[in-house]
Amino acid sequence: MAVIDLVKWNGNPSILAWKFPSEELSTWTQLIVNETQEAYLVKGGVYQGPFGAGRHTLSTENIPLLSSLIAIPFGGKSPFTAEVWYINRATNLDIRWGTPDPIQLQDPKYQIMIPVRAFGQYGIRIVDAKKFLLKLVGTLPGFDVNTLSDYFKGVFTTKIKTGIANAIIKNGQSVLEISTQLEILSDMLKASLAPEMEDYGVGLAQFNIHSINVPEDDSAVITLKSALARRAEMGLLGTNYQQQRSFDVLETAAGNEGTAGGVMGAGMGMGMGMGMGMAMGGPMGGAFAQLTPQIQAGVAQPTGEQPQAVCPKCNAANASGTRFCGSCGGALAGTTEAKQQVVTCDKCNTIIPKGSRFCPNCADPVNACPACGEDNPTEAKQCRKCGKALPVDCGNCKSAIPEGVKFCPECGTKTTPSCKKCGSDVSSGAKFCNNCGESQQAI
Repeated sequence: MAVIDLVKWNGNPSILAWKFPSEELSTWTQLIVNETQEAYLVKGGVYQGPFGAGRHTLSTENIPLLSSLIAIPFGGKSPFTAEVWYINRATNLDIRWGTPDPIQLQDPKYQIMIPVRAFGQYGIRIVDAKKFLLKLVGTLPGFDVNTLSDYFKGVFTTKIKTGIANAIIKNGQSVLEISTQLEILSDMLKASLAPEMEDYGVGLAQFNIHSINVPEDDSAVITLKSALARRAEMGLLGTNYQQQRSFDVLETAAGNEGTAGGVMGAGMGMGMGMGMGMAMGGPMGGAFAQLTPQIQAGVAQPTGEQPQAVCPKCNAANASGTRFCGSCGGALAGTTEAKQQVVTCDKCNTIIPKGSRFCPNCADPVNACPACGEDNPTEAKQCRKCGKALPVDCGNCKSAIPEGVKFCPECGTKTTPSCKKCGSDVSSGAKFCNNCGESQQAI
């Protein structure tokens, strides 16, 4: 029977735990352990060690478990069967990770569903070799960084997805802007993942997020980036969405055949020579206003009395002086009723189309008055146009509560303060109860 006299590490640097291939050892076998390693001797399923850096002689004197082998008649140097395990204590910084599938999130800024992916790298170091051998390695012939990465993939994926989703949704951070927070997010995820790995004797040396991005070929991403590029272009040209739409309508009408197209083509040519802004707001304004019904209809109108009032709701042409549309009954542009129905942005004063959730010029969210529809600042308590009280948010579920309602229609929480003595309703800000006169300073 062959006897091994020298045991030393012959494993790959990417291996975290390596078992010496032979189990036939001598009581005088020399065990060599490097500075970045630890060794354990396993006899009868029990770990003996650790053996630190240096040279060690495996004899019955320094291995109490094997003392019974002295009686075997081999001249005092009895061979024995045992396993030698090496643990690589060096730090490995090149373990890659990535989300196996995109995270479907609603961007809190642009209110659009976007798939989000994340990629990065982390480093580990074995901090408790015996715990690592007992809980992860077991009876495997070896254990490398790829195996470790596979073992922790499920934990990493769950916590990384949750952390990124919280950063985007709860903090109101747009997907397209989250890259500015990579360092903060990396530290947060490291603190969340480290305890999971320490339970198995593995220390998380570092954790880095290299990229949080979106698939460029996704339709939602293409639409969002196209809209942002268009808005940036309009900003450089000094126009807004409504002005650009007007230019598009005029350009389309100029390309149509017939009288309207010919006149509009001439008008567009004059506008380009005079400067687009001057042409649209100056001398050409009157001509364009007269031709608007023809443009909307898409055909030239006969000579004689021309309809000059266009319905802003259904775009139907109506006779001059008409107050309401003959097609849909809506108030016509220029009338008092139509002016009362106009809704403007509270930030940039741009006219906001009915039903819009955001201003087409500055993208500010619309906080519409339930009475007149006017846009108001988020913190406003009464409408800036009609003066009526605006709904307030429920302190419990954040649902909008109409004026005069005492209980939230969603969760049932009471919205008005009560007297601490008699329980009667007390007006907000009142110092004394109207029923019993009790002081309400604490309310």
